[in-house]
Amino acid sequence: MTSGEVTIRPLAADELGRIAEIDRTEQIGVIFVQRGAELEPRPGDWSAPAWDREGDGEHSVPAHVRELERYVDAGGVAIGAFENGHLVGLGVVVPHLRPGTAQLASLYVTSGRRDAGIGRRLCAALEAVARDAGDDRIVVSATPSEHTVTFYRRGGYEVMAEPLPELYAREPDDVHLEKPLGGR
Repeated sequence: MTSGEVTIRPLAADELGRIAEIDRTEQIGVIFVQRGAELEPRPGDWSAPAWDREGDGEHSVPAHVRELERYVDAGGVAIGAFENGHLVGLGVVVPHLRPGTAQLASLYVTSGRRDAGIGRRLCAALEAVARDAGDDRIVVSATPSEHTVTFYRRGGYEVMAEPLPELYAREPDDVHLEKPLGGR
């Protein structure tokens, strides 16, 4: 795909299936294990494969569409990044997971377009939705890959010494981070 202008805009519910356009493959050589506010690196081959387009397992397109729909049905807002008509990034924020706290529930940028500012722009848009809804902090259960954790930390997120129990129960192997959203 030739690089072009990236447009960020809300996604309609019937566009959530376009997540299949995102190439989630990633070479991962280090993951982190979270122990309180400390992160312990674990080297290995933790690489992420492409979406399973046919199956119904954890990394299948149908499973992720259902997950996105669940977030949107719970009041979440989905935002997409488009380049040359293709979805190259997608994020979802759920305002008011708890009073004053939003959840950055999902964030994907297609392989080959990571580190191009698309994730940063999606995060800023998702954080603005949360701030405009009245939340003053945002939390994320992040894939524990070195690249992902570094991305969030560069964006002002800090490791939570005590993850939210409801998020930890769903994603105990993730790295749990938070960020204050500041004033509106």
